[in-house]
Amino acid sequence: MIIVLKPNAPEKRIDELITEIKGIGLRVDVSRGAEQTILGLIGDTISVNEVRFEKNDIVAKVMRVQEPYKKANRLFKPEGTVVRVAGESIGGKRLAVMAGPCSVESERQIIEIARQVRKAGAGFLRGGAFKPRTSPYSFQGLGEEGLELLILAKKETGMPIVSEIMDAAVLDKFVEHVDIIQVGARSMQNFSLLKELGKLKVPILLKRGFASTIEEWLMSAEYVMNGGNENIILCERGIRTFETYTRNTLDMCAIPIVKRLSHLPVIVDPSHGTGISWLVEPASKAAVSLGADGLMIEVHNCPDEALCDGNQALTPEQFEIIMQKLGPLAELEGRSI
Repeated sequence: MIIVLKPNAPEKRIDELITEIKGIGLRVDVSRGAEQTILGLIGDTISVNEVRFEKNDIVAKVMRVQEPYKKANRLFKPEGTVVRVAGESIGGKRLAVMAGPCSVESERQIIEIARQVRKAGAGFLRGGAFKPRTSPYSFQGLGEEGLELLILAKKETGMPIVSEIMDAAVLDKFVEHVDIIQVGARSMQNFSLLKELGKLKVPILLKRGFASTIEEWLMSAEYVMNGGNENIILCERGIRTFETYTRNTLDMCAIPIVKRLSHLPVIVDPSHGTGISWLVEPASKAAVSLGADGLMIEVHNCPDEALCDGNQALTPEQFEIIMQKLGPLAELEGRSI
């Protein structure tokens, strides 16, 4: 249930209403917009009569939220959320571009790539230190050593770090050094991990599971937000269908759908979404045209020798060309890159 207050409602009266709501055993999520304040009622509202609040003269209207996700629902916060990270933002007028290798392989590799993607216009450095792989015999990442190398690259370039967490056992290390903690597709419904991330203030990049519905994806975001962390960035990275030509089927319709249903920013990973390097450019263009708030693109200085996902990685030169092409397209959507 949400309560939309009238413009210019006195703060004292708002506080009194919040106290009344808490008095009947409900939590209150307050969203203050430029013109209106909205109160989101969290808890069992089945037995709550809307008329009780409609009679209050500072209340404009009362609505019941049918969807199971509450805090992530755009009804709770009509204005889109902008997640701010180390001077950069995701969800604002400027498209957020996260670029870097699938996996950190060496100090020279990650620093060289960081410099090049930064020069091309990327705002964030993505790199995997802990790699979930389908085969136990595949390269699993450098672990904590990989995190240390990402830290070096950050010091060298000033770029905020995006990296994937797999186990809450290393959470302290991530909180200390990683600017955006990525939850991969395989961990999207690791609810124990999501609850731990909900206790933090560090932004969370939540990738859609490869067999998850949009509602299930938003419910995973709800787990984190319910714990108190509302700095969530959603990432569409393709879902599994019967098609085998591409690695996954990039669900482009999910972008406008999620932005209609939720206030959370949505970015797209065209690298994992297609698995084919030459498809990254057209997929990126489509994502920007459909309203994505950013992109996550894999870049490797020598894709043919990459220890992980070389087929979908761009060279720094290819990445720079795509960035140049995306600029005018972003302008058509009233944004910049």
